[in-house]
Amino acid sequence: MPQIGLTRLNQPVVVPMPSPAAELPGWVQESLLKVERFMEEWLRDQGLPETLRDATAYALLGGGKRLRPLLTLQCCVAVGGAEAGALAAAASVEMIHAFSLVHDDLPALDNDALRRGIPTVHKKFGEAMAILVGDGLMSMAFQVLCDRHEAALAGRLCRELAVGSTAMIAGQVLDTLGGFEAGLRDRQRLERVHHNKTGALIKASCRMGAMASGRDDAASLDAMTRYGEAVGLMFQIVDDLLDVQQTAEHAGKRTGKDSEAGKLTYPGVIGVDAARREVARLLDEARKAIEPFGKKAGGLNDLCEYLSVRTK
Repeated sequence: MPQIGLTRLNQPVVVPMPSPAAELPGWVQESLLKVERFMEEWLRDQGLPETLRDATAYALLGGGKRLRPLLTLQCCVAVGGAEAGALAAAASVEMIHAFSLVHDDLPALDNDALRRGIPTVHKKFGEAMAILVGDGLMSMAFQVLCDRHEAALAGRLCRELAVGSTAMIAGQVLDTLGGFEAGLRDRQRLERVHHNKTGALIKASCRMGAMASGRDDAASLDAMTRYGEAVGLMFQIVDDLLDVQQTAEHAGKRTGKDSEAGKLTYPGVIGVDAARREVARLLDEARKAIEPFGKKAGGLNDLCEYLSVRTK
């Protein structure tokens, strides 16, 4: 298993990094390494207390699919930019994602003991540190954008990330605590949760990639919005399917928990076969959104194909 370490006083702090690229083309590993190195070096340079830095490294550099930063980089490339220009944006969306996972795993929310096959942050470092790690990751996500971009672009990127983060939190509230307006059918409630809890940050990742290129316009932003919305919903439907079909050992986390908690899922609301058909429809929608970018969108095509058939 590959390792990512954060150098501390000539002593590496090492956390396991399961490779998410086994079912993806070779370019993915190269892009992942760029993002990992950027985040590792940036975190190392922040002068954090050792305990906070170690726990944050564990949360942020502990592997995962890295879908959001990959989408950010490839959306930048699709509209004519270079990956290097989008690394800060890619890191920022992953920091927000990592913050959300650390807090979601807490006893007050999902109460999970495993994440990616290893103990969750609160199990390893305690609840107080887990709360503070999540808080720190959220603030650092905006800090890195301001550090690495000139003011006008940083402002656009920060706003996009803030909108996606707020929607993500609203979706978590609806999913965990309720609060839907009256009269919504189960499928409408489900779509409201998924478009916010998962889809909003994925959409922001795509739009931020286009913005970071410096070559975005209304048409390219609209295309990336449509692509991000389709991929975001498709990702969560596949997650719902995996939750009812996979073992915890294979998934690296507890499965079946949504049905146990009485949460709405696509297989539960429309059935497994209909959920699979919806994945196919959204895949086609995502492909059509990026057709105008031609070969430059090859990476985005690879990603949506993979996401439609992923097994964890």
